[in-house]
Amino acid sequence: MEQNLTFDQLPKAVTMLTKEVSDLKRLLIEKQVQTPTEQPEQLLTVQEAAQFLNLTVPTIYSKVSKGELPVMKRSKRLYFSNIELIDYLKEGRKKSNAEIVQEAEAYLSNNKKRLQ
Repeated sequence: MEQNLTFDQLPKAVTMLTKEVSDLKRLLIEKQVQTPTEQPEQLLTVQEAAQFLNLTVPTIYSKVSKGELPVMKRSKRLYFSNIELIDYLKEGRKKSNAEIVQEAEAYLSNNKKRLQ
């Protein structure tokens, strides 16, 4: 849009800006509708958890007995939250070399400020 507007051009410029804002608002609303909502928590059986994690059932029982997997127990049955299992998987994520370098640089820059 032109920056050197005359007074006579002002109504047209305001109309154009209003239309652009309206279009942006419509696009944002469409984007919100298209984004998938979070999946609800589901409780999984031992067999379903094994399939979810791509492990065998005996491995699931072994990890539960070692306290490695988040689990809920009701009477003799075990239940696993799909959300907690996803968090469990994310805990095992290893950082890339770039992330490690970035953290080291941030740490060093913060400590240099303290020492001065």
